[in-house]
Amino acid sequence: MFTGRVIRKRPGGSLRRSIVDGEYDLLHHGDREVGDGLVDLAVNVRLPEPPEWLRRELAACLADLAAYPDAGRAIEAIAARHGRDPADVLPTAGAAEAFTLLATAFGARNAAVVHPQFTEPEAALRAAGHRVRRVQLSAADGFVLKPDAVPADAGLVFVGNPTNPTSVLHPAATLRQLCAPGRLLVVDEAFLDAVPGEPESFASQRLPGVVVVRSLTKTWGIAGLRAGYVLAEPEVIARLRAVQPPWSVSTPAVVAMVACSSPRAVEESSRLAGAGERDLAALVSGLRELGVEVAGAPRAPFVLVRVPDGARVRLALREAGYAVRRGDTFPGLDGDWFRIAVRQDMSGFLAALRDLL
Repeated sequence: MFTGRVIRKRPGGSLRRSIVDGEYDLLHHGDREVGDGLVDLAVNVRLPEPPEWLRRELAACLADLAAYPDAGRAIEAIAARHGRDPADVLPTAGAAEAFTLLATAFGARNAAVVHPQFTEPEAALRAAGHRVRRVQLSAADGFVLKPDAVPADAGLVFVGNPTNPTSVLHPAATLRQLCAPGRLLVVDEAFLDAVPGEPESFASQRLPGVVVVRSLTKTWGIAGLRAGYVLAEPEVIARLRAVQPPWSVSTPAVVAMVACSSPRAVEESSRLAGAGERDLAALVSGLRELGVEVAGAPRAPFVLVRVPDGARVRLALREAGYAVRRGDTFPGLDGDWFRIAVRQDMSGFLAALRDLL
């Protein structure tokens, strides 16, 4: 039996064009794919709702909403979770706010974005008026990152690890080769807590010029709450805080950050990651049995696939009741690509896909 989320129609849920004036639609995200009665394989939020213990914590804070939020407790909890100094931590209204703050505080540097990846970093840079150079990885070698492909004069570099949508986990040693004097390397680790053991992470290390962006929404089913954070050197954190709107992190988000950074939550996250890894292996095996091309060596709770006439297949999957994430809004991909979120039982989806190939 399929145990993923069935999404009801909501405002803004219709599909949008992926290409605008010859450019990729950088503002298109998986939530745009969902609709009435569709099983959601488009959004990379693992849980259909927050766990009961987290819901209790959030409900208990409602009486405090008359007071302005204070992120101090969240800073302390996140610092303890990663073994960092509190001066290294900035809570944000999701990872998306972090990208906007970085574009505002540091966007004057020559910026490069490694693609295909989550499009919000480039969207934030462009919205701030900055020119962006794209470093496009190749499907031919599994979207492996080659450090020398990044322009030497790039002073601000964004890369995902594991990368959305490719699900590729880059070795920390490879990412270290991108570090250079005067450069800020931003590593988006939004999905790393979904990988058992969180390998290749920089979250627990204060490294010169390295910024780590994290999100709590993927593992804990709280995308609507907007809870993320930045880990970096104190000077970087200070510059980001200087351009952050006052009280952008709400009281419920602070409560969630504290709760999800506790040892108990980290242990539960590890168990969820282990279960997710087994579900990922089952999905990849099923796809390959169907002859479907799976990109790279997937490690995150989603896979990127390419099928001939992929746009037709994706739309036919909608008719069959399944929403997947179109790939042609990611720079470097075209309509034959789409991303599939991993759920506990994918047998129904695989049967539907088999009938369409």
